[in-house]
Amino acid sequence: MENNGDLDLNCLATGDVQLDKAIYQWITWDKNPRTRAQIEALLLDGQVEELRRRLCSRMTFGTAGLRAAMGAGFALINDLTIIQSTQGMYKYLARSFPDFGSRGIVVGYDTRAQEASGCNSERLARLTAAVMLCKDIPVFLFSTYVPTPFVPYAVKRLGAAAGVMVTASHNPKEDNGYKVYWHNGAQISSPNDKEILKCIEESSEPWSESWNESLADNSPLRSDPLREISKKYMEDLSSVCFHRELNTKSPLKFVHSSFHGVGHDYVQQAFRAFGFPPPIPVPEQKDPDPNFSTVSCPNPEEGESVLELSLRLAEKENAKIVMATDPDADRLAVAEQSDRCGWKVFTGNELAALLGWWMLFNWKETHSDPADRERMYMLATTVSSKILKAFARIEGFHFEETLPGFKWIGKKIHELAKTGNEVIFAFEESIGFLCGSMVPDKDGVSAAVVVAEMASYLYNKNLTLHQQLENIFETYGYHISTTSYVICHDPPTVKRIFTRLRTFEGENTYPRSSGGHSIVAVRDVTTGYDSSQPDKLCVLPMTKSSQMITFTLQNGIVATLRTSGTEPKIKFYTEFCAPPGKSDISSLEEELKKVTDTLVEEFLEPDKNNLIRRSI
Repeated sequence: MENNGDLDLNCLATGDVQLDKAIYQWITWDKNPRTRAQIEALLLDGQVEELRRRLCSRMTFGTAGLRAAMGAGFALINDLTIIQSTQGMYKYLARSFPDFGSRGIVVGYDTRAQEASGCNSERLARLTAAVMLCKDIPVFLFSTYVPTPFVPYAVKRLGAAAGVMVTASHNPKEDNGYKVYWHNGAQISSPNDKEILKCIEESSEPWSESWNESLADNSPLRSDPLREISKKYMEDLSSVCFHRELNTKSPLKFVHSSFHGVGHDYVQQAFRAFGFPPPIPVPEQKDPDPNFSTVSCPNPEEGESVLELSLRLAEKENAKIVMATDPDADRLAVAEQSDRCGWKVFTGNELAALLGWWMLFNWKETHSDPADRERMYMLATTVSSKILKAFARIEGFHFEETLPGFKWIGKKIHELAKTGNEVIFAFEESIGFLCGSMVPDKDGVSAAVVVAEMASYLYNKNLTLHQQLENIFETYGYHISTTSYVICHDPPTVKRIFTRLRTFEGENTYPRSSGGHSIVAVRDVTTGYDSSQPDKLCVLPMTKSSQMITFTLQNGIVATLRTSGTEPKIKFYTEFCAPPGKSDISSLEEELKKVTDTLVEEFLEPDKNNLIRRSI
């Protein structure tokens, strides 16, 4: 092998055979001078533990593909690991699709960048394209940044075998990621993700042509789907536009922040497609900025503290509704100005109650036959509100839960479609929504304009979004939930916390109570155990690679503790599902807070385990 660096490869010995091999491979294979220099500097400085952290493990597919910090090392996102991942993808797709050479692959990217490592999403997307093009696979590579939903939409529209989106969505600015979509437009899930990882391991040495970024410009097999996909996507939005004539007359004004990401142009176009004037953009956050310079973190889910610029602009412009898409525009936050209490920032679960009601309300207008409800579904992840379950129970359609992550929702949509069923709405509590059936993934662009139409319709009836949410809860029962997290950077501590919960009073015994309330059911999808089932086995698929335990309390509160698939967090979700008619909200909220606080202190022991509590 040729030495690309200035180091003497014979002097690399650290005394750790695995690490020495990894260092040798990195310095031999990496052609990015900045990332190669990072490893060389760590080596010269004797930073053995840091080298081991970066080089002796690989990224695995979590709830949103491969995600990690940008920088040098097999455990991070960089030119070499993207090339390796795509070579593994090529190998698996070539094996899975006899017609791969004619179907090709879609590649999109966001606007993330890091000067220190020379990594940016566009370059990583071009290297992804190069790997496929050098093997004579057609590549639909977008010529500019696009919202994440455009990739699964294009995969289905163009009949491609798969799609890749280079994005880390709402993660910190240091991160990037590699999201993979299957031919049906859904994110990959088991067993495809595990098989791709095997193929990555088998194809780790980069092919010489994989580094040929110019193939993305010169190859006749590369095409740009931007114009066609943008046009067709905006046309297909009509499938979730129900009151266009009313929209054109609406006096409501909207403010939109794209959170320094990709959403501005596309949300503006979507509003026009629905007959609205475009929303007022937040000027400081309108254009891409990989440093996310005006927000403490690029996640609109964090609420009022990160929406400050949007809310101030809305007050100045007398706009009643604020919307924020996250940096890759697949998620949506919404706030509404209230005469009584300033701004109401809706949680993901509250917004889902509104959107679920809206999609059902309009679906019923055109489906008067009760038999139609037999084929209609709504979906939610298991850590999300059970409000759609309450809708289904009263309205007579079907509701199903999936594991956390939209990849499981996408997979379920595909399964249901094969048997002639239709999913009209799906969501996850972390502000991810799917209205209609355009894309089998969460979509902040379509959700934004659907919210605008719903708000306009309600305001025309002298109702605010908040008032309609109250109406929904009066009809279907109050569903009050809370979602938060603690941060833990030490995986052994996380493992110890969850092991303790599984051996609370001896081997295979879980806690029996919390805060004075009996625990009547325990579901542990990590081990496949569910005490509520006759055979004690989980209905949901077992996921050994992540931690998730759900406790159902005697008073009707459901609480879930789980590890994040994309960040060093232990998340906790609690919800009080009250029956219709029980509307003493303050007592419900008080009880939920008490149970949540007790559960976190008793089960996670934040102080003892040095967990970092959420700061905003």
